Amino acid sequence: MEKYLREWNQREGQEAYQVGKISLRNGEASLPEGFDVLLHVAGIAHADTGRVAEETKRLYYRINRDLTVETAKRAREAGIPLFIYLSSVIVYGDSAGPGKSRHITADTEPEPANFYGESKYQAELELAKLRRKDFHVAVLRLPMVYGQGSKGNFPMLVKLARSLPVFPDIDNRRSVIYVEHLAEFIRLLIESGEGGLFFPQNEEYASTAQMVKAIGEAGGKKVYLMRALNPVVKICSKMPGRIGQMTNKAFGSFTVDPGLNQGPEGYRKYTFLESIRKSV
Repeated sequence: MEKYLREWNQREGQEAYQVGKISLRNGEASLPEGFDVLLHVAGIAHADTGRVAEETKRLYYRINRDLTVETAKRAREAGIPLFIYLSSVIVYGDSAGPGKSRHITADTEPEPANFYGESKYQAELELAKLRRKDFHVAVLRLPMVYGQGSKGNFPMLVKLARSLPVFPDIDNRRSVIYVEHLAEFIRLLIESGEGGLFFPQNEEYASTAQMVKAIGEAGGKKVYLMRALNPVVKICSKMPGRIGQMTNKAFGSFTVDPGLNQGPEGYRKYTFLESIRKSV
């Protein structure tokens, strides 16, 4: 985000944004005075949630919940009027398995499936208690974020697209957001000073198979989609442990209704295929 705002300044020929960055690793860093927004991106994620020690689970709560709330309190005390927290759609649970759908609407209640989702949701609940007329809290429940340098599922799809000549043709749907779309959304949110609960996402849902195919084509490689491989995916999705979990995550459907509050408009600049080309 820092890089994006600096590039925006250069592109527009003005110093509209002054960006400061602090580390919370030692728990002692003081918050800067005179700033209008604190964008809180510290967190822990992408661990195997199947088999972990209790100490690791406690670490998730200390970082994702306790550190977040403590930082928000310090921001309020420092007179910073807007606190932005990057949460996740994982607060609603896991993806549906292959052939099934999971669609989030305004009536869907959060139901975390593991300690990662629960730690993020508990942070949201505590942040809601801190809101004041002069202290706004913006919570962004994000789907999968992809782009250059991203972590998590996207690098895995890039590796698959570069190494596999064929890929299962599972017709799933997922809400995703390109990292530059997210950065522009946050910039517009900063401009508005608005708090609330937001669900930014690309205009188009993504299919895992089509994403892998597009990644391959962006790198000059042809990936063939084969429905003959689909039964193997469905068998793997029913297996216990990590294999079943990863299969459902990769090939399951998880979509957010476009009617949910997306906040500022005009943050989506690229089509899905354009964003994939820029990412790889």
